Amino acid sequence: MMTSEPSDSQTLDSTFSRWAYAHYFNFVKNKDIKNIVVKCTLCAQPKELSTSRNSTSNLTKHLQRCHSNMKLARKQADNESGDKTLDKTKQPKLTFSRPPEILKPQEVRRLVAEYVVEDMLPLSTVESPAFRKLVSKIPHVLQSRKTFTKDLDEAYTVMTRELKKTIEVQNHVSTTADLWSSNNRSFLGVTVHWIDSVSLKRRKAAIACRRFRGRHTYDRIATEIEDIFSEYGLTPEKITACVTDNGSNFVKAFREYQHVESEEEEGEGEEESGEGEVHFVDLHSVLSADDEDAQLGLCVLPPHHRCAAHTLNLVANNEVDKWLATNPESRAVYRSATAKCSSLWTKSSRSTVAAECVEEVSDRKLIVPTVTRWNSFYDAYSRITEMSLTDINNLCTQFQIKCMNDREYLFLKEYCAIMKPFTVALDILQGEETCFYGTLQPTLEILMAKTLAMKNGLSPMTTGLPEVIVGAIKTRFAAIIDSKTALLASVSLPKFKLRWVKEEARRDHITLLLTTECRTLTTEELAAVVPDPPQPAAVAPSEEDFFSFEEQVNGSADAPMSVETEVTSYLNSAPVMESLHLFPRIKKIALRYNAPTPSSAPVERLFNLGSLVLTPKRNRLSDGRFQRLLLMRFNRFFSQGDGEMG
Repeated sequence: MMTSEPSDSQTLDSTFSRWAYAHYFNFVKNKDIKNIVVKCTLCAQPKELSTSRNSTSNLTKHLQRCHSNMKLARKQADNESGDKTLDKTKQPKLTFSRPPEILKPQEVRRLVAEYVVEDMLPLSTVESPAFRKLVSKIPHVLQSRKTFTKDLDEAYTVMTRELKKTIEVQNHVSTTADLWSSNNRSFLGVTVHWIDSVSLKRRKAAIACRRFRGRHTYDRIATEIEDIFSEYGLTPEKITACVTDNGSNFVKAFREYQHVESEEEEGEGEEESGEGEVHFVDLHSVLSADDEDAQLGLCVLPPHHRCAAHTLNLVANNEVDKWLATNPESRAVYRSATAKCSSLWTKSSRSTVAAECVEEVSDRKLIVPTVTRWNSFYDAYSRITEMSLTDINNLCTQFQIKCMNDREYLFLKEYCAIMKPFTVALDILQGEETCFYGTLQPTLEILMAKTLAMKNGLSPMTTGLPEVIVGAIKTRFAAIIDSKTALLASVSLPKFKLRWVKEEARRDHITLLLTTECRTLTTEELAAVVPDPPQPAAVAPSEEDFFSFEEQVNGSADAPMSVETEVTSYLNSAPVMESLHLFPRIKKIALRYNAPTPSSAPVERLFNLGSLVLTPKRNRLSDGRFQRLLLMRFNRFFSQGDGEMG
């Protein structure tokens, strides 16, 4: 059946011909009986557009999409017959132009402050001629450095006030602390961490990066930390733990001034001293004590946790290296292999020609390790072993150093294979968003299991290394393994519960600990159940590969909330963080014992930002100004939309 072409009368009677914006388009042709083709006169390069004979929606969308910045006018209606009915059907005037957004002066000044603080720029940026020329067209924005600095001080005051309010409403928090030196100045950094009771996500903030003058002795460290805690209302009862590295000064500070509440220890002290024994005190020494000694006597610090990542680094740098250097089977090959690797690192880092040769062979640069971080040594060895032995020896020949033999290459391969789980565990423990204190126990257990599984198939050079690593972990973490705090933190974390425990007796022991802890909670202490919890947080793929457990059957959420039933239902529930909302007692325990971080990595990240703020060109930056700029940057005060400029 033939389809007839549309006539001219049909074209004139189309909706397009009566459209109020048809004068912006030129009619081209009839496409078929239902569609026509037109051209837009507003486009720089007019192109043909197809539209329905009875609808102009395609053309309206074209105007909105391509010409929204133009003010379009309707054409006058042609009403020669005087019929007034057409006037009633007219649609209101369409305007596609958007009015410019008008920013208030304080909003623009806040954006300027965000630009300076977030990018860690000098405060003199606001007086730079190029910057002033950029913002000169915006009224009430140009500021002097003095005015801008005053506004930053006011913003810092607002941030501190809001942070104190946030910390005050938290039942349990944890802290990390460390010392850092740069440009002949030392600073004491402190960060605070807690778990949001609604979203169950970890929150953090930096509360200090204070100038530390004098020697880094344990008593002065204790005084400064206690002063910072007092400033933010952080009592030893609120702080579940303060995480630091294994430095002897920090360890002694918390050992000497740690807050202890143990009835058993007090009873033991009375028995040892004797019931009726009299103690004599030197009155002269008490009266002659200076104010500093009196202040130290009043100093009380919270419980102390050693950084797990730093402890694992000590295992790799001390026990592992000592065994490799003294074991008869590995001593010679260990020294020769590391010496040749060191020669490759030195050549490639000091010579541009050598670096180009490495890139030609492997398309990648060699990694030069850092002495203070064992991870960097593993990454450096792995980068070398990724190349074939032939390519490595070709580089050695070009660099005029001794070539690597098969035995040395095999040693490096086996060493990297054995230490692979070690590096994954370190990365997990140094996380922040999804890493809680309850992650420590399962990580150590699985690390030891994966390390022992590497024994089979090793050469005599490294056959005893897995046992050495496991033994060192058990020795250095002896105070943590099977401790009540660590076990309750792990079992109250839905991701792990009891999935990492193999022995039935140990599972019963941990279940009993959890049940006993639940009985100690009163009704007023229980957290409220959130009806609509958020979606689960994403987990890194490497972490998912590290932790692999058998799935358990989900339990019923409507079971009666007695202690035994709650514990049983929780252990059978889904391994997602949001399930804690259904178990108020378990949630309370999880918020308390999982508040600490396993490592002191957060405060080290604070110092990484500090090195970008306190550069050699900004060595005249005052201590107080440096702390304010660094804390506002670390806490993302302006980028979160909280910063208000006056």
